[in-house]
Amino acid sequence: MPGMTRAKLCTMMFLQYFIWGAWYVTMGTWLGETLRFSGAEIGLAYGTTALAAMISPFIMGAMADRLFATERLLAALHLAGGVLLFWASTQTTFGTLYGVLVGYTLCYMPTLALTNSLSFRQMANPEREFPVIRVLGTIGWIVAGFTVGTLGLEATAMPMRLAAGASIALGLFSFALPHTPPGKTGTGSLLRDVLGLDALRLLRDRSFAVFVIGSFLVCIPLQFYYAFTNPFLNEIGVTNAAGKMTLGQVSEIGFMVVMPWFFRRLGVKYMLLVGMAAWTMRYVFFAFGDSGQLMWMLYGGIVLHGICYDFFFVTGQIYVDQQAPANLRAAAQGFIAFVTLGAGMFIGSWLSGVVVDAYSVTDGGIVSHAWRQIWLVPAVGAGAILLLFAAFFRAGDQTQERSAPPIAVGAKES
Repeated sequence: MPGMTRAKLCTMMFLQYFIWGAWYVTMGTWLGETLRFSGAEIGLAYGTTALAAMISPFIMGAMADRLFATERLLAALHLAGGVLLFWASTQTTFGTLYGVLVGYTLCYMPTLALTNSLSFRQMANPEREFPVIRVLGTIGWIVAGFTVGTLGLEATAMPMRLAAGASIALGLFSFALPHTPPGKTGTGSLLRDVLGLDALRLLRDRSFAVFVIGSFLVCIPLQFYYAFTNPFLNEIGVTNAAGKMTLGQVSEIGFMVVMPWFFRRLGVKYMLLVGMAAWTMRYVFFAFGDSGQLMWMLYGGIVLHGICYDFFFVTGQIYVDQQAPANLRAAAQGFIAFVTLGAGMFIGSWLSGVVVDAYSVTDGGIVSHAWRQIWLVPAVGAGAILLLFAAFFRAGDQTQERSAPPIAVGAKES
């Protein structure tokens, strides 16, 4: 790959995840502390990304694969998204903000896959070249978190405006990306392609069905972390919470490097179980930690992100790739993404908000929360799913032989 092309792709990835990291992590603090939205409303606001994850495959499947050059579609989506995100930052009522956020996430979520597919089309050896480029996305997320946290912007609309500016910048920059014309001209069933409906036949295998059900269920307690960790840390007095939360992405990079070693020794089943156990432990740490002497527990919960994300999401993608026949692998990955990042996360967004509201207390106009009780709910949920998964899931022998898992390319960063 020419050096200029590599530099462009690295810049694209950096901005792609800088945008998400700038507004997504701290939105709950702004909505709760400044706009006084309820927990249910905050949960629904975070659920817009999951809603878009269920719908956006139609955008990519119909337009990028069949109609328009990828870089031009990226430009249009990021330019429109920048305008919508800035508009969202000016809203103060839930109904209007929610509607604008749905519009924005419908623009943003397809770009996650589009940036990956554009990158792959420029590579002669994706397994060797893509990880170096993709890691710039994680760095972009880290830089966004440090910037927002250091400047003390967490309870303001400025993170959204910072992300909106970055989105417009990436939209303009996309016109300079390598030309990537549509890759398909066929007229097959779009619905079956984008939702991976052909992969439903894999559910005849009991273990694969258990994997799908377990992955769906565990994504429900997972959303407690994404929606309410930053408001929780700020409420209990942790300084520069957004900056400290970027330690999770640093951990993610570290565990991605050592993941092949663990994979050879543990195999798929125990990798998934370790990932689920890490989610349970993270919530226990949050439940009993504080901003004083037990601050180490909060750090522990944040740093566990590397295991939570890599051992669960990445290993799950590897398992799906190994279990699906070659002609169903793309459909199977699309199906599992729809089930987890779409349906599971959407339900989790709603449920987390309901739980947070149930343990909220208003005193003199100031809202506080019984965070220990709140965090124990997803801890118990993730633990119960872990036990059920351990009892019923059986990985095929061939899944023990994979020695170098690929970098995940479509799951949530933080």
